[in-house]
Amino acid sequence: MLSELTQLVTDVRGAWAAAIGGLDGLLVEGYCPTTADLNLLVAEHAGLLRAAGAASDTLGGGQARELYLRGESMSVYLLPINSEFFLLLALDGHSNLGQARLYGHAAARTLEAQL
Repeated sequence: MLSELTQLVTDVRGAWAAAIGGLDGLLVEGYCPTTADLNLLVAEHAGLLRAAGAASDTLGGGQARELYLRGESMSVYLLPINSEFFLLLALDGHSNLGQARLYGHAAARTLEAQL
């Protein structure tokens, strides 16, 4: 799993971290060449993904398929892998969301088989 996460950060312009998180907020695996705290990133964003999923379901939109949160200096792209795990890709302000989505979906399919 680490090799897929490392490759994802390498392939996506502006990506600086990738992780697999549980919807319970626990980090399963991660790759981050910086000193960022992936445990904290996963814990905080798991709650957001759960809330988005609940809101989507309540409104009749079905299960949440993606979540993209953009801040002033960083963005986070979240993609559910299955009902228990999600892929987190942390991006800088010059990232390419199209690449994040394309490579993220491919990585999620590969990771689903391993989980």
